Amino acid sequence: MAKAGVWRIVEDDLSGAAIRALLEVHFAGMLANSPAESCHFLDFDGLRADGVTFWSIHRGDELAGCGALKILDGAHGEIKSMRTAEAFLRQGVAAHMLDHIIDAAKARGLKRLSLETGSSGAFEPAIALYQRYGFTECEPFADYQPDPFSRFMTRTL
Repeated sequence: MAKAGVWRIVEDDLSGAAIRALLEVHFAGMLANSPAESCHFLDFDGLRADGVTFWSIHRGDELAGCGALKILDGAHGEIKSMRTAEAFLRQGVAAHMLDHIIDAAKARGLKRLSLETGSSGAFEPAIALYQRYGFTECEPFADYQPDPFSRFMTRTL
């Protein structure tokens, strides 16, 4: 489901070199901005697990970003692994991916979508995007625990 005609979003099996490299940047970025014990990203195996759908977004043949939906239960999903490739920052990639994830969650009958993100300044652009989409602060959900390095957000669908 592509938005605005230029973006192509595909379910991705994580086998390509470009997506693996982008995820390595994502993992390193999380670890650079939060202590390891406060990083809750899914590794490659976690992104391939049952109940997780992973997508990549492209413009033409170029990888622009990625995102995932993890099903927590029959009514609740979690956004995971949202990342924009550096060459595509501030071009709407994350908004297109977020639209796609929200649409996929609704199509699967989910009633709530939540996320965990970092609390440092590096995460402010992501937090601002989620707030524009109606996500609000919430208590830790699923297996998360309170953590000063984490912010938890949720919205109904």
